[in-house]
Amino acid sequence: MLKPHFTSDLSGLPSYAFGHRALTWWGVIAFMVIEGVAFAMAIAAYFYLMNHQEAWPPDPFLPPDLLAGTLFTLLMLLSEIPNTIIKKAAEKEQMAPVRMGLVLMLLIGLVLFVLRALEFGSLNVLWTDNPYGSVLWMLLILHTAHLATDWVDTATLTALMFTRHGRFGRRFGDVSETGLYWRFVWLTWLPIYLTIYWLPRWVP
Repeated sequence: MLKPHFTSDLSGLPSYAFGHRALTWWGVIAFMVIEGVAFAMAIAAYFYLMNHQEAWPPDPFLPPDLLAGTLFTLLMLLSEIPNTIIKKAAEKEQMAPVRMGLVLMLLIGLVLFVLRALEFGSLNVLWTDNPYGSVLWMLLILHTAHLATDWVDTATLTALMFTRHGRFGRRFGDVSETGLYWRFVWLTWLPIYLTIYWLPRWVP
C-alpha cells in the first residue's frame, strides 16, 4: 500500500475569504437570483391584472398616497451609505466600525418597519376588495418578507459581533455578505415602488 506523500504545508492558508472567493458568497448570489425571479413574476402578475381592467386603479379607488412610500424609499437609499461603510470595514476586519454600523442598521430597519406599516394604510385599498388591491398587498408583503429576513440576519450578526464568536474571521465575511444582500433588498424595491405608487398615476 502506498503511503501518502505531502509536498507542501497548506496549514498557513486562510480558512475564509471575501467576495467571489467565498463559497457562501456564491450561495447569496444564487439566493438573490431565485428571489429576483420571484419579484419579476410578481410584477408580471401586476401587469397581467392591469391589462384586464378598464381602469387602473378601478373606480372608485384612488392611487396609493405617496408620502409613506416615498419616505421609505429615500431612507432605503440613504441606508446604503452606512451599509457600504460596514461592508468595507468588515473586509478590513475592523471590529469597532462594524459593531457601531450594525447597530445603526438595526435602528434604520426599525424605522423602515414603521414606514412600511404606514404604507399598508396608505394603499387606499384592501387586499380583499379586488384584484388591484390583492396584487398591491402581495408586492408589499413579498418585499416586507425580505426586509424582515435581512433585519433578523443583521440582528443575529450584531449579537455575535459583541461576543467572542465575532472575532472569528469568517464572521466578518458574513457581515460583508449581509451588506451585499441589503443592496439586493433596496434595489428590488425601486421597481416595486414605481409600480405601486407611480404606474397608477401614469396609466390613463
